[in-house]
Amino acid sequence: MMRETENRLSAGTEIENRGDAVDVRVGPGGEPVLGPNDTRVAEVVHACHSASIDQGLKILGIPGLTRDTLEPVLQYCAGLKCVEDHVTCPGCKRRTEAQGIETLDQFILSKKEIIVGDGRVRLRGEGTETVTTPCLESLAKQWSGENYWFWARRVIRKLRHGIRRAHMKGEPVAGEGETPSMILMEPQLADNIGMVARACANFGLDDLRLINPRDGWPNEKARIAASGANYVIDDARAFAGLEESIADLNWVGATTARQRDMRKPVLTPEQAIVEMRTRIARGERCGILFGRERNGLETSEVANADALIMIPVNSRFASLNLAQAVLLIGYEWMRSDAGRSLGRVTTYEKPLHEGLNMGRDRPATKEELFGLFEHLERDLEAAGFFNPAHRKAVVAQNLRTMLTRMNATEQEVRTLRGIVATLTQGKGRARKGGDETP
Repeated sequence: MMRETENRLSAGTEIENRGDAVDVRVGPGGEPVLGPNDTRVAEVVHACHSASIDQGLKILGIPGLTRDTLEPVLQYCAGLKCVEDHVTCPGCKRRTEAQGIETLDQFILSKKEIIVGDGRVRLRGEGTETVTTPCLESLAKQWSGENYWFWARRVIRKLRHGIRRAHMKGEPVAGEGETPSMILMEPQLADNIGMVARACANFGLDDLRLINPRDGWPNEKARIAASGANYVIDDARAFAGLEESIADLNWVGATTARQRDMRKPVLTPEQAIVEMRTRIARGERCGILFGRERNGLETSEVANADALIMIPVNSRFASLNLAQAVLLIGYEWMRSDAGRSLGRVTTYEKPLHEGLNMGRDRPATKEELFGLFEHLERDLEAAGFFNPAHRKAVVAQNLRTMLTRMNATEQEVRTLRGIVATLTQGKGRARKGGDETP
């Protein structure tokens, strides 16, 4: 299909101009491009999606492409106008679909060579194009391409309405050094960083440190994934290496699911939190090191830690998502805080703690309970419930024991007395406290 497209559309043919200042046209390879350097539409979408819109535009540096002229270019991709024009971009899922490639095997055959990692592994096919991939795992996940049209729609939403939940700022809950630092070793996905930031905000962990993040820092995708934990993202710091990131800390725990042949203390999250709270109370600074999404921490990196932190998990499936690991540590940190509250606290919601939530009610007094007992026993006796009569004392004792165990509130006692009165006297008379005989 692509060869047919190239025959039908000659290089430089203009597609319908859908912008005021920047034209989308067909490039030499039958791809939708714009600007003097034939920048692909997919590159524009990727740049503005991976970073902020302003950062993306700055990186692209296309004359005439600004916030005011960007949307028509995005609409070309988001509206799948490429289908009408019979063109596609490299890396887009539409291209593999247009080429009729349905499996990874077919994708490999369509290439001349696929270079994996440092080049020691190479896959040869029957095509003319050479591509590279960091590892076979990435190839298996990404061979079919990205849904650029979906990314374009998200960028349009940001362009029109700003960053989702940008109004939710939040603020640190502790002073510098009063909480342990969360340190991510070479995080690969910006989305994961954002979800880690959200977990940090959930549990009052304000110091997030990133060691050589793959997609650079700051990153707009991380901010979006943080879902309002903007202050954690804004204050997060990126470091070039491990030693630099922990230089100001006195104690560091390294999380791992693998057993290490190292003579270091092995702690559960609960034990690690106890250790850190003790040290922080003495004025020391602490941190927890989390490994890469793909392969965790290297042994040489763990060697810099004071202790290993191992989370109780299913031994046959021990790998945790990065944000999940941070969230579990954060939960233990918050759980050990004597001043914590369950759930949120707002203008209309007060701090809530474990135990029976009485709200505006109060526990019934013994006098109120005695009144219920006497009322119930009197009406039961009148109805002939205590039969034989000599069992009355035992049955009444059982009733009092059962009702006392309820820990009833004052309102609940009044409700029970109303029920008893209605059953014995009828609804109208019970309301009047009627003593009349029917």
